[in-house]
Amino acid sequence: MSMPPLACRLYDDDADTLMRSDVFADHATLLPGASGQRAGERVRIMWGQDLLRDLLDGRYRTVVCGVNDEDNSHGIIAQLVDMMQTSQWTPRTVTSYARMFQESVSVHAAGDREPYVLKYDLDSVLILGILRPKGRQHLTLDDLYRGFRTVSKMLGDRRERQPAAAVSFLNAKANRLLGPDGVEPSFESVLRTMFNAGFRGDVYTAPAMWKFGHVGVFPTYPFPEGLERMRGGSS
Repeated sequence: MSMPPLACRLYDDDADTLMRSDVFADHATLLPGASGQRAGERVRIMWGQDLLRDLLDGRYRTVVCGVNDEDNSHGIIAQLVDMMQTSQWTPRTVTSYARMFQESVSVHAAGDREPYVLKYDLDSVLILGILRPKGRQHLTLDDLYRGFRTVSKMLGDRRERQPAAAVSFLNAKANRLLGPDGVEPSFESVLRTMFNAGFRGDVYTAPAMWKFGHVGVFPTYPFPEGLERMRGGSS
C-alpha cells in the first residue's frame, strides 16, 4: 500500500531520502509533546542543542550543574569557567571555594540539611552549583530534589536570573548521580525530581541519550498522559 505524498519537505533536492534516521547510529526519535500546557507547567528538554554554545551565545542567564570540594577539573563547571572570557574563576578556584564553604558549614551549621547551592558569578552567566555532600562520591535523587528546591527559590521572581537551564546530571564525570541500587536513575526520574522541586527551566540531555533512537522521546516534561495509559496496559 503506497503512502500518500507528504505536504512538506525538510530538505532541498533529494536530501530527504539521504537523511533517513535509520542510517545514523546516533539519533533521537522525537514525538509530539503534550498540548495545551499553560506557562510554568513544563520543563523543556533540549534535544540536539549544545549547552556550551548556547551559553556563549547568551541564551541563558543561569545554569545549574553539580560541584564538589575535591576535584572539578573533569566536570562541566570546569568547561564553563574556562570558556567564559569575562570569568575570573578557574577549575581550581571553583574547587577551593567549595572546600572552604564545606569547612565553614561543618563548623557553623553542621545541623543544616545538605546539599547546599553555591553561586559562581561569571558576569555573563550565573552558575548555581549543587554541592555534593561532604564525604560522598555521588549525588542521590534526594540530594537533587533538595538542591532544586533551593535553586527554584533562588530563581523565583528574579527576572535578571532568567532564563535558566540545567544539565541532566546523567553520565557525569565529576559529580555522578546514583540511585539506591547503585546505578544511574532514568532520565524520567531526574525530570520528575526537578519538576516536583519547582524547576521550570530547560534541561539539556546527556550525549549517551543519542544511543536510544529506537525509543520515542518527548520535547517537554510532564510527558503526555497517554504514556501512563500505555504503562498501565491500555492501548
